[in-house]
Amino acid sequence: MQPASDSTLTADWLPEDFLQALRAFQESRALLTSIELDVYSAVGQGATAAEVAERLGADARATEMLLNALVALGTLAKREGVFSNGPLAARFLASGGAVDARPALMHIVHMWERWSTLTECVRRGTSVTYQEPEDRDPKWTEAFIAAMHANALQRAPAVAAAIGLEGVRRMLDVGGGSGAYSIAFAQAAPDLTAEVFDLPRVVRIAEGHIARAGLSGRVTTRAGDLRADRFGEGWDLILVSAICHMLSPEENQDLLRRCHAALAPGGRLVIQDFILEPGKTAPRQAALFSLNMLVGTQAGASYSRPEYAAWLTAAGFAEVRYLPLPGPSALMVGSRCS
Repeated sequence: MQPASDSTLTADWLPEDFLQALRAFQESRALLTSIELDVYSAVGQGATAAEVAERLGADARATEMLLNALVALGTLAKREGVFSNGPLAARFLASGGAVDARPALMHIVHMWERWSTLTECVRRGTSVTYQEPEDRDPKWTEAFIAAMHANALQRAPAVAAAIGLEGVRRMLDVGGGSGAYSIAFAQAAPDLTAEVFDLPRVVRIAEGHIARAGLSGRVTTRAGDLRADRFGEGWDLILVSAICHMLSPEENQDLLRRCHAALAPGGRLVIQDFILEPGKTAPRQAALFSLNMLVGTQAGASYSRPEYAAWLTAAGFAEVRYLPLPGPSALMVGSRCS
């Protein structure tokens, strides 16, 4: 939604684009329900509303209403009472499609529940539904890691190109999730070995991805707590991707000090995250993502370029740089001199 100008506010009612923004949750909720129920797999090669309802174990009348709305939204088509998947649904959302995006999209389904508490989170200043990672439903963790894996697969080549991997032999991937970045970096640099550091439940997922990539000999895992553990020493590169936004400023400063201690002289720390401009109102997605951290964490947020630069400098890093990337995230890079 674009900011309203004075000239657009002369009518006796609110601008339509503002009203559309308020109602946008209706389309989002219909799509999320279709993913949660796995509607597109139930539609298959074509089915009536009654057939879809039976396959889902759902009410026939309500199912038809949902399917008609999905036709209006463009994910389904309808002809003579038979529903069929559109190109996007057939490729990404239905079982047997070329790309199974549903596991990753279930993370957005789970986000809905958290965002519904935003009003109370603003009142209290923190998440009202927060759970420690070990207490979360395994399905939540699986969906979260699947979403992060899908994003990392798209982002890894750009990150590798931006930072350069020449001379990197040992890489530590802090909070490395599925291992997608370690896998991509190892594929791009034949002499590079990597270690994925994450929680026990997560590294088990990463080990599967690493094995399927044929890199078990060069990409290893280590279970631990990135909020407290030491990271060893002698690393040429430490990657901290999509982690800092989950932590408080104090936790981030402690994390960066431990990363500095773990690097070899001349080694680099690379932070990838949603990085705000100094005024913290742009980029738009980073500003909205800060609210996502409000509803989902105890003290996380999107942070600004000046904040990252100050933390890196205070931790002992030199040659602190900001590197923009295509898309919503960017990089902050610092080097250890000695």
